[in-house]
Amino acid sequence: MHYFITGTDTDAGKTYVTCLLLEALKREGKRVAGFKPFVCGQRDDAIHLANASNDGLTVEDVNPVWFKVPAAPYAASLMENRRFELNDVIARFHELTEKHDHVLVEGAGGWEVPLNEFSTMADFAQRLALPVIVVVNNKLGCLNHTILTVRNIQARGLTCAGVLLNYVNDERDAASISNRMALEHFLDVPVLGEIMHGETEIDWPL
Repeated sequence: MHYFITGTDTDAGKTYVTCLLLEALKREGKRVAGFKPFVCGQRDDAIHLANASNDGLTVEDVNPVWFKVPAAPYAASLMENRRFELNDVIARFHELTEKHDHVLVEGAGGWEVPLNEFSTMADFAQRLALPVIVVVNNKLGCLNHTILTVRNIQARGLTCAGVLLNYVNDERDAASISNRMALEHFLDVPVLGEIMHGETEIDWPL
């Protein structure tokens, strides 16, 4: 089974959580690969995913499209005057699935980030047709972002496998403590767990 990992915003901690998920699967003896098809800005996320994947994957395997401008892929491609073909990126994903039990595809930014003049990240995820895990930056204001994201995933005919609440900061306030209860009430998908700030190991939640 392969999964698409999205977030409520660009600082939700998608790469951090995806690496924890990859490590959890490896402890179960699975061959795993992280796939970050689009990176804009520093390539650190792709490096972390390559390191968390099974041996043999290069950063280029993990990240086929890299723009140096830290902007949405659509804007970055215009500023760098470079284009990419989504079909080529999808082909790279299928190459990884032939050699790995689980491929975790991490999006860039939030769910509807523009990729080109025709497509958003959500359109790309829809073409992959994978179950989606939503990483939530558990803070004040995340309820709106999470509910909108999950409902859009479902409206596109995709399965939302659940949400993971990620504590990006050490501090806990009334909102972060109560968000899980609210999400469980308003959504028909499971809250798969809560990842505390600085946590270094989790169990595979599905």
